[in-house]
Amino acid sequence: MTDNQNLLAEQRRALILDEVRRRGGVRVNELTRRLHVSDMTVRRDLDALARQGVVEKVHGGAVPVVEASTHEPGFEAKSALELSAKDDIARAAARMAAPGSAIALSGGTTTYALAHQLLEVPDLTVVTNSVRVADVFHAARPPGAPRPGAATVVLTGGVRTPSDSLVGPVADQAIRTLHFDVLFLGVHGISLEAGLSTPNLAEAETNRRLVRAARRVVVVADHTKWGTVGLSSFARLAEVDTWVTDEGLSAEARAESAEQLPGLVVAGGPDAAGQGG
Repeated sequence: MTDNQNLLAEQRRALILDEVRRRGGVRVNELTRRLHVSDMTVRRDLDALARQGVVEKVHGGAVPVVEASTHEPGFEAKSALELSAKDDIARAAARMAAPGSAIALSGGTTTYALAHQLLEVPDLTVVTNSVRVADVFHAARPPGAPRPGAATVVLTGGVRTPSDSLVGPVADQAIRTLHFDVLFLGVHGISLEAGLSTPNLAEAETNRRLVRAARRVVVVADHTKWGTVGLSSFARLAEVDTWVTDEGLSAEARAESAEQLPGLVVAGGPDAAGQGG
């Protein structure tokens, strides 16, 4: 299968997932007409989404999987979702990291994508509670002496979560005395009522510490996170300086979030570079 075919399948499945979540369910024959593909192609897409745990197949179609507010998907499960959106978000967010600055990256698959983009920004000091993010920078270091301009990476320590974040008292104590120019924050959910939230109580406290330590807070989260609410809120929308998301965010959601957020960057659009605060 070619890269273009992979991309088309990914885009198609993202559209199907959006439709399932928006309408509460879809039928195969409706999707074949809307997407102009065969019945077999739609069924393969639904099989793939069901394996990822985001839809449940029913007779003739699919319905969304209703997750408990305490459910925390593992890193591998999340990493297979919204790949193009995460890459667009990562490229846009990387432009907000100035050479020589001190930044923090929380755990998550979007911050993991961002870490790859930040390898090109010289002389960063990176504080992270993500094992995966730290591994990205470690893998980029050549054997022997570090290359000029390579990032200095500080891993907080702590107890590992299903999403490979380090949380708890050890992480909180490490973050408490630090100060960042920018925090790039991945989130489980973002909403008007609950603000930023996570299903993991210990992660919520660690994220609160990260937010307090940052001069500027940049949330990196794709459009599927809008309206999702986890067990514990850890920040109000008013505490966020910029949300970097993707073109899948509906016009209604853009208008609602813009009322609460100082900056909104929709990555992947023709004017993405000029939006936000």
